Amino acid sequence: MKRLRSLAVALAFSLGVHSAHAANVLIVLSDSDHLDLKDGKVFQTGFYLNELMQPVKALRDAGHDITFATPRGTAPSVDKTSIDKMYFGGDEAAMKASQTQLDELGLLSSTASPVVSLARVEQIGYDHFDAVYVPGGHAPMQDLLVSPELGKLLTYFHEKGKTTALACHGPIALISTLRDAKGFTAQLETTGAANAGGEWIYAGYKLTVISNREEEMAKGLLNGGQMKFYPQTALEQAGGKFSKADEPFAAYVVTDRELITGQNPASAPLVAQELLKRLQ
Repeated sequence: MKRLRSLAVALAFSLGVHSAHAANVLIVLSDSDHLDLKDGKVFQTGFYLNELMQPVKALRDAGHDITFATPRGTAPSVDKTSIDKMYFGGDEAAMKASQTQLDELGLLSSTASPVVSLARVEQIGYDHFDAVYVPGGHAPMQDLLVSPELGKLLTYFHEKGKTTALACHGPIALISTLRDAKGFTAQLETTGAANAGGEWIYAGYKLTVISNREEEMAKGLLNGGQMKFYPQTALEQAGGKFSKADEPFAAYVVTDRELITGQNPASAPLVAQELLKRLQ
């Protein structure tokens, strides 16, 4: 156990500029490089570049330490459609800087990625981490929403009031805390409706996630495919109090107790700001 903790601390030092008051932030990504759609179609995806790297840059610049994890500990994938300057306010230099930093971290390497599994995170100890962040991209819709390991971690964070931040499609990961997340999502897939049985730990929380309207506006990205259900619908039916920006794709963040949620790619910098406030 002590050796595992030492490894985790060493990893955090290597990924951030250490300071005497550094916090330890866990970033959870999907193992998946695709999302299964209706009618057997498949969409190649992963995390969104800006949704990961803008908060990573903010955290590192503030001197905080970062550990990256996926459910199985495999290297994540970046959604290639997210490598676009429009997600960086039209700033191509900022986009390229994020690409460079991502390359330096080696996250995508199949042989040398620093990513650890959520089982390893549990061995290290949840109390080692001061906050958790889950970025979006469609990939969390494939595995994070039904990951029992993630559900256990998020439940612990909820019970301890530890900062939990998620952006865009990332908030779908909150569904993993349901007693029967797989059954809940299966109901959504087959009937478009589901019952959480009033047992969701985030029931009644104010939150946001990429809206159904935004999903409809951006569904051209799916190359003619159709998602099995939208995250807004899932979170509302689980018991969340959803709200959104007045205009589609405008930056919008909701905070409620330990939870910080951002609506869309443009919201990632605001999520990072709120996260940094909690770490002061």
